[in-house]
Amino acid sequence: MLKLLLVEDNPKLRTALAVGLDATGAVRTIHTCDNGEEALAYCIQTCQVSEYLTGLLDIILMDVQLAGEINGIQSAVAIRREFPRLPVVFYSIQDDDSFYRDFLHSGILSHYAYVRKSNYLLPEMIVPLLKDAVSGRGFIDPEIEARVHEVRQRDQNDPMALLEPNEQAVAHLLAEGLTNEQIAVRMGYKDKRTISRVNGQIYAVWGLKDSPTNEKIARTRAALIVQSGRLMEWDD
Repeated sequence: MLKLLLVEDNPKLRTALAVGLDATGAVRTIHTCDNGEEALAYCIQTCQVSEYLTGLLDIILMDVQLAGEINGIQSAVAIRREFPRLPVVFYSIQDDDSFYRDFLHSGILSHYAYVRKSNYLLPEMIVPLLKDAVSGRGFIDPEIEARVHEVRQRDQNDPMALLEPNEQAVAHLLAEGLTNEQIAVRMGYKDKRTISRVNGQIYAVWGLKDSPTNEKIARTRAALIVQSGRLMEWDD
């Protein structure tokens, strides 16, 4: 029987899942909590009782959007930093790029599943996911995999990724319509010519004309790139 830590911030769903999973006879819910910080603290406190979690906790069933400061993905990363490859099954109704991006950068490659709640509504459907994760399998719901791939592709082609942090900040303010002088004041620069130099760097990286004659055109195009989130081809 799998010993389960259930992390879910909806109290009604948390209770229903715990009761339903325990009723399958394959799972025993040993603890529940509503946020990632509490989940991490529980794992660490439990480990203090024993040298390791083995025999005390087999797997975590983790909602992705949680009540605390960190989401389920971030919580799992923190937990697995302390307890490598501790199995976790993520389940979520949220379709949010930030969660998919966190998963992309999580480094989680095995002992996991990531599925939509709507595709695994019944406890009996969740049990095989738990067993597979414990056995070392990595599984991702095809719908979520498609969205993760979409976010990966978008990020790889994100023009902001080509800029350094200060250039990104200037580009965002430029897109808001601020003048160089206003940007300099906002960012704490004493001389607006510093912003002009940063603009030139942005134009060069993005393949925009940076001569004084074309400053207005380059500025407009840079603003469009920021707003659209992609590089564009221009017919000059």
